[in-house]
Amino acid sequence: MGSTSDMPVMQEAAKILDQFKIPFEINALSAHRVPEQVMEFAKNAHGRGIKVIIAGAGGAAHLPGVVAALSPTPVIGVPCRSNISLDGWDSLLSIVQMPPGIPVATVGVDGGQNAGILAVQMLAVGNDELLKEILAFKENLKLKILKANEELKEHKFKFRV
Repeated sequence: MGSTSDMPVMQEAAKILDQFKIPFEINALSAHRVPEQVMEFAKNAHGRGIKVIIAGAGGAAHLPGVVAALSPTPVIGVPCRSNISLDGWDSLLSIVQMPPGIPVATVGVDGGQNAGILAVQMLAVGNDELLKEILAFKENLKLKILKANEELKEHKFKFRV
């Protein structure tokens, strides 16, 4: 993440990775304040066995793009609202509007949970056990909404049809 102020968003990705028992590391690496550390991380991630990088940042949000420019590892960008952002729009546009040749898969503003799920889905390619787990996760999402609709039937309204 670009700053520890992004932790409330990025911890949602971490929770998903924990749920699926996927080892991960978490760092604060600002593309603007510690560019040398970002460069070292990005250039060495693939060689250290990192298969997917989730990079969240607010404001100008250059972290995901810089990492994607320096690494062959897929990068998922998470635009984060911050006290300097334009409600996250600046972050979203900074991440999603990458130049040709530097792709960053981008989730919605403050979409840490979806970034975690997307990372798991990427890792499940070629991993049958993890694929089974993500399929069960998706089935559980379906069951939750079916249950919610059953519970909605309990709400009585005079003009409900």
